[in-house]
Amino acid sequence: MKKVLIVTYYWPPAGGPGVQRWLKFVKYLEDFGVKPIVYIPENPNYPLLDASFESEVPDNLEILKQPIFEPYKLASFLSKKDTKTISSGIIQQKNKQGFIQKLMLYIRGNFFIPDARKYWVKPSVKFLKSYLKSSNIDTIITTGPPHSLHLIGFHLKEQLSVRWIADFRDPWTQIGYHKELKLTKSSAAKHIQLEKEVLQQADQIITTSFTTKAEFQQKTTTPIEVITNGFDAEPKNVDLDEKFTISHIGSLLSGRNPEVLWKVLAEICKENKQFKADFRLQLYGAVSNEVIESITSNGLEEELDLGGYISHKDALSVQHKTQLLLLIEINSEETRGIIAGKLFEYLIAKRPILAIGPAKWDVSKIITETKSGESFLYEDSKKLKKYILNSYQKYQENQLISNSVNIQNYHRKNLTEKLAKLIKH
Repeated sequence: MKKVLIVTYYWPPAGGPGVQRWLKFVKYLEDFGVKPIVYIPENPNYPLLDASFESEVPDNLEILKQPIFEPYKLASFLSKKDTKTISSGIIQQKNKQGFIQKLMLYIRGNFFIPDARKYWVKPSVKFLKSYLKSSNIDTIITTGPPHSLHLIGFHLKEQLSVRWIADFRDPWTQIGYHKELKLTKSSAAKHIQLEKEVLQQADQIITTSFTTKAEFQQKTTTPIEVITNGFDAEPKNVDLDEKFTISHIGSLLSGRNPEVLWKVLAEICKENKQFKADFRLQLYGAVSNEVIESITSNGLEEELDLGGYISHKDALSVQHKTQLLLLIEINSEETRGIIAGKLFEYLIAKRPILAIGPAKWDVSKIITETKSGESFLYEDSKKLKKYILNSYQKYQENQLISNSVNIQNYHRKNLTEKLAKLIKH
């Protein structure tokens, strides 16, 4: 059986979407003739924890661990709150950033290139170089963010001539928060240079979106394959919420603030008393203060439920019960290639999706292909209002359903088969 070493930072008990991709791949790889060995940090500083993922780790999986130095632990002495939000990717608007957050962003962007896990690179290369020599493994996979892990692959490839696959769960220099890091010209150039070296030296690149693939093809001739995230659950027969719930599961960053939606909902509540009585807006996960302030300023505080972070198991339950599933992305060209992992779990929940994001968004393509909902631009207030009112009417008639098609293409097992073929290539 073909062996492969997977280098990842996020692993149970880490919470959030970053851990799920490779946890699910590892679950199915042996079904396709590939034996995974996973290398993770011994003492990571995860911004989110979800112990429920630990039960999904295969019993026979070989896991290697080495200590990591985490600057975020030191940064927490300045501000625990700012450290946690920045490490989670939540960055406040510039005019609302305090001195401490501005300082931390400057330090994060210019002193820790490509990211704060850079100090794990050198000891990991030393440890894995010895391990690979003695274990008959000739293929490694690195997955980022954090993109510093790709430097582990870069140096192992350089020193051992192993076959190296670089998996980009998110872009590098095109990721949404990159331009918020207060980079100097030299720091920005360093990021670009490191990204170029990784893209050029890897034997195979994997992206999770079509846009990221197209962007990388402008920078390298290395083969690139799109393997999206997916779902691993099955549809559940559950009782739907009695209220007309619109639910979002996951982080709502400051940039992900669809004021057009809050205004439309406020407008409908004002015009239709029955809608106001039936409607609930449910937000689960980290929500920035700007988003909450925007919702309340539109008079929706009575209709708002903030559920906080919930386990993956509970998130699946919410997705299956809600009337409409909400998916939001930052309105910028840089985020066209961001496909949130929750999209695929939304598909299997068989609830209609209401998505708001940038023009030419990859998510819109998938929603259209699967007939799983509707996607709107930030300026589509009239179309958005019409969709919500139509959905509400169907809810009143007990006819609000999703007749999605071709979603099995996004099952984690089918996606793992695609990955296994690349590994054995």
